[in-house]
Amino acid sequence: MADIKSSINPLFLREEDIRQGMELLYFAYRDFTSEPDAILSEYGFGRAHHRVIYFVGRNPGINVSELLAILKITKQSLSRVLGQLVREEFIDQREGTRDRRQRLLNLTEKGITLERRLSESQRSRLAEAYREAGAEAVQGYRDVLVGMISEEDRQRVFGPKKDESDT
Repeated sequence: MADIKSSINPLFLREEDIRQGMELLYFAYRDFTSEPDAILSEYGFGRAHHRVIYFVGRNPGINVSELLAILKITKQSLSRVLGQLVREEFIDQREGTRDRRQRLLNLTEKGITLERRLSESQRSRLAEAYREAGAEAVQGYRDVLVGMISEEDRQRVFGPKKDESDT
């Protein structure tokens, strides 16, 4: 891997430093999503399907409102994607125990298998980059990403995980 480190003063970033960061993020995202995109195309799915599968897998028993808050997409968009994933048996939905109007979402075995397949190359790519960069760089990377997301989403990522008894 080419050494792209420079003597950047973290307290004063030039426009070019910011632009290079943006460009690196674009290229990294392109490569990070390329293999999953190829797998998704086998099913006629897109990135919205991937995000739903990923977040349902990370949050078993998540309700539709919580998923909408994470994805920040319209109910109509989620309904289309989620409906297809339920029909094709990648996701199972059941009613809540406290509120029967709630739809609680879980991956089926078929969904778990697809999520693992989609995430495999991404985990490998990230693990390799982490190994090459070292612990200090990994923490710096995390700090930058955390700094880019909203306070609400920081709480969602780092807050306490939902207990099954809450559903």
